[in-house]
Amino acid sequence: MISKVCCIGAGYVGGPTCSVMALKCPDIQVTVVDRSATRIAQWNSEKLPIYEPGLDAVVKKCRGRNLFFSTDMEPAIREADLIFISVNTPTKTSGRGKGRAADLKFVENCARMIAEISQSNKIVVEKSTVPVKAAESIMHILRANQKPGVKYEILSNPEFLAEGTAIRDLMQPDRVLIGGEETPDGQKAIETLCWIYEHWIPKENILTTNTWSSELSKLAANAFLAQRISSINSLSAVCESTGADVSEVARAVGLDSRIGSKFLQASVGFGGSCFQKDILNLVYICEGLNLPEVAAYWQQVIDMNEFQKSRFTQKIIESLFNTVSEKRIAILGFAFKKDTGDTRETPAIAVCKQLLDEGAQLSVYDPKVEPHQIVLDLTQPRVTDNPEAVQEAVKIHADPYAAVHATHAIVICTEWDEFIDLDYNRIYQSMMKPAYIFDGRKILDHERLQKIGFIVQTIGKRMQPGGRQRFYGSNPQL
Repeated sequence: MISKVCCIGAGYVGGPTCSVMALKCPDIQVTVVDRSATRIAQWNSEKLPIYEPGLDAVVKKCRGRNLFFSTDMEPAIREADLIFISVNTPTKTSGRGKGRAADLKFVENCARMIAEISQSNKIVVEKSTVPVKAAESIMHILRANQKPGVKYEILSNPEFLAEGTAIRDLMQPDRVLIGGEETPDGQKAIETLCWIYEHWIPKENILTTNTWSSELSKLAANAFLAQRISSINSLSAVCESTGADVSEVARAVGLDSRIGSKFLQASVGFGGSCFQKDILNLVYICEGLNLPEVAAYWQQVIDMNEFQKSRFTQKIIESLFNTVSEKRIAILGFAFKKDTGDTRETPAIAVCKQLLDEGAQLSVYDPKVEPHQIVLDLTQPRVTDNPEAVQEAVKIHADPYAAVHATHAIVICTEWDEFIDLDYNRIYQSMMKPAYIFDGRKILDHERLQKIGFIVQTIGKRMQPGGRQRFYGSNPQL
């Protein structure tokens, strides 16, 4: 049915998705194309452009056999039976909808390029996260520019990957969602894409809907997940002010079969490329539909996340005698979560920015984030207007013990497993005293650290290390 697949966009979605597809469909030629020669060169090298557990093995097994990465878009698009659009859909930074609406210029460019190059019928599949009715826009562009005898069918096939577990999510997904038009040709296109996935996914796990339901389902899924995180984080503030333990509350709540335990881990806040962007998009859509109450409801999820990051950083400053000026603080973890090198919307950026604004000197360590990415995240205009000062105040280390040496405090921003197993006796001896640890991910053994001598603060729990310091909510005097 399908012999050649093309994916436009070699990013976090397109690369892993097509690699697994090539592995599971050895008779289908899969070509991933991108305008970035640097990125394509990385996909063709020993060091891939993204870190994802299990991805290297999949790529190496398929690359050069039925998986190809190329900047030569024209032949890949022309020869493909089915084309995935997996390009970035960032939040608009200017114009109408600034800061909330999705910028679909890359998706639109793909549609125009497909129409220009195609000489035969194509199934075009939205893989990028897009607002509801985006498929309609793609169809208008394709049909307005289609050549005689060339037909297009548009499908929505959103991804539900979690960075750090993307390969597992692709191999054994909870569900695959495919939306299309309720016409004979639309249903035939849906069946064709189902046929590809049925090479390794049980048919009962493939859900088919109309296009609009599929597009909205992606935004809704991310909104619901982010909502759970903001909900438990809101309760973490209550716990700190009352003496309750948010971990115990989360466990009790999560044992309710109607609620479940997933995404109830309190932390410094959520990040990543999807949650904030998709909720802001949902807010914008609701406002456009004249549903201000619905828009305000989902906006509060974002507001609570910003509050949590600010509250955590304020806790650091207040605990360090209300000043961090010229104090050295170690930031352990910069990625938005473990098992990825992605820093998009990572809470670490907000924490670092506030500490830098207060005059702190930062020592940063992350096992997978490249140093140039950390510098970029902390010096681009949206973070600071004084990049030279930031670069002088931030030191990036390749070793965690070097990062914590002679620092006043350690701040855990990412839940990397290796941070659990560090030699904290050695770390304590190398630090300034009193030595503080602020566990923004609730991953460390706090009692053991207190016995070593650390003053420990975390999310959603009062810490009373030997009666030397107590922290209650946002007012240390209470």
